[in-house]
Amino acid sequence: MSGPLVRQVGMRIALSLLMLLGVSMLIFIGTQLLPGDVAQAILGQSATPEALANLRAEMGLNDPALVRYWHWLTGALGGDFGKALSNGQDISQALGGRLSNTLFLAVCAAVVSVPLAIMLGLLAVRHRGGFIDRTISGLGLASTSLPEFFVGYVLMYVFAVKLQWVTSVSTVYDDMSLGQRLAAIVLPVAVLTAGVLAHMMRMTRAAILNVMQSAYIETAELKGLGALKIIYRHALPNALAPIINVVMLNLAFLVVGVVVVEVIFVYPGMGQYLVDHVAKRDVPVVQACGLIFATVYIGMNLLADIAGVLSNPRLRHPK
Repeated sequence: MSGPLVRQVGMRIALSLLMLLGVSMLIFIGTQLLPGDVAQAILGQSATPEALANLRAEMGLNDPALVRYWHWLTGALGGDFGKALSNGQDISQALGGRLSNTLFLAVCAAVVSVPLAIMLGLLAVRHRGGFIDRTISGLGLASTSLPEFFVGYVLMYVFAVKLQWVTSVSTVYDDMSLGQRLAAIVLPVAVLTAGVLAHMMRMTRAAILNVMQSAYIETAELKGLGALKIIYRHALPNALAPIINVVMLNLAFLVVGVVVVEVIFVYPGMGQYLVDHVAKRDVPVVQACGLIFATVYIGMNLLADIAGVLSNPRLRHPK
């Protein structure tokens, strides 16, 4: 890589790390400002003042906030998020399986939504201004405007309750085969796909239509090339930078935005794990989940920036 390109990538990595540090501070401060007493929540209302004081000292709650933040951050960097207050389990071990389930769900949704969005975007460009283009755009806007919980419950009612094609509870466990896992997550994947499909499709359409205004496209048309050849051979390769960017951003949403979907379908992922422990006011678990979600989202944004730089000659060779 050239010097300017290395500097651009290095600057983006440094900004991402700085942003992650700031987000970690906000997560820690936000959890400390939650109402109630952690020690009281663990021991119950019948706890004596002596027992509460001993537990606060044992958990380090009497230390200054800066000291507690430093201990938490250094432990998190080493993969140690401590133990859950509600059950005493090691958070890192519990999150391992949950994170793999969430990533499996997000990857399956991406495998369905990304090719479908690009195909629909290309189809809309091919028939721009016509019935097919308006239909695709209308359905995309409709799917975007509907909240995930509404789409989830409608699909559950139709396909799980009425038609009984799939189960309404997407439970997965270690002994399940790949086919059984895929069958269990049909509805969550459908909801996630509906949530990101329209955005990627419309951005693909807009990026290609923007390229279609270029002079070399007019030259290709004058040479007698067909519309499909012009789109696939000339327009699509030159519109990859914004398409890759929006795809990466939506992949980040698929990982971070699964909380509602996992709760609806009782899917054993990080979102369900987070909601369960928010109700129990389990601060270490909330901090760990928040930091992991933030890391994934910032990391995917970083990859989107780097992919945009690498796929755009004007960014690779700035004047």
